[in-house]
Amino acid sequence: MRPETLVRDHTIYACVMGSRAFGLATEGSDTDRRGVFLAPTALFWRFEKPPTHIEGPAEEQFGWELERFCELALRANPNILECLHSPLVEYADATGRELLSLRGAFLSRRVHETFVRYAHGQRRKLDADVRAHGAPRWKHAMHLLRLLTSARDVLRTGTLTVDVGEDREPLLAVKRGEVPWPEFEARMTRLGREAEKAAHRSPLPAEPDRRRVEDFLIRTRRASALEPGPYDEVVQGVVHDGGVGQS
Repeated sequence: MRPETLVRDHTIYACVMGSRAFGLATEGSDTDRRGVFLAPTALFWRFEKPPTHIEGPAEEQFGWELERFCELALRANPNILECLHSPLVEYADATGRELLSLRGAFLSRRVHETFVRYAHGQRRKLDADVRAHGAPRWKHAMHLLRLLTSARDVLRTGTLTVDVGEDREPLLAVKRGEVPWPEFEARMTRLGREAEKAAHRSPLPAEPDRRRVEDFLIRTRRASALEPGPYDEVVQGVVHDGGVGQS
C-alpha cells in the first residue's frame, strides 16, 4: 500500500497547525496541515511494516501512524500535543473523535521537561545567530516565547491552549524585530521561572495515562483486523482459523 493511499483512505484525524492554529497568521502565511492515519492491522503482519509517518501528498502536509502518534504524545512531544489540541480540526472520523476524547490522558507534568528542553534548544540556536550575524531569527524567537508561555499555562491550568489569544500582538512585535534582545531575554527568563514554579503546583498528574491510551490502541487494531480490505484473505484466515497458514 503506497503512502498516499494510506493518507487518502485511512486518515482518522486532520487539522491545521502552525501560525494559523496559533492565531499568529499574517498575510502570506502558509497553511500547515497535520494528520493521523490508521494503517490496516494486516499490514503489520508483513516483513515490511507500514511507515510511522508520511510527508505529503500535498506540500505543508505531514501525518503520523496512530501508534507512533500516541507514543510521541505520551512522551509529551510539544508538536504532537499541540496537533492534538489544534482549534482548527478539519476532519475526524469515529476513531479520530475517540482520540480527541483522550487528550487529557496524554497530558502530564512531563510537559515541563519537554517543552522547556525544546525551548532551550531553540535558545542555543538564537545565541548562535546573534554571535554570527548580530541578531537572532526573530520568528524563531517569537515561537520560543510562545512555547514557554504554553508550557507555563498548561502546567497552571491542566489545559493546553494552542491559540495565543491576547498575546498575539506582543508576539508579532517580537517577530518583526521590534523588541530589543535584552528585553526578549528578560521575558524568556521570566517565563522559564514561572513554568518551573507552575510545575510544582500543577493539577496535571506526574505521568500520562498510558494504560487508557493502550486500551484504545488495542481496540482500534482489533477492529481494523475485522474490516475487509486488500488483505482480506489474511485477515479472515486469522479470524476463522486462529492463525495464518493453518489448515
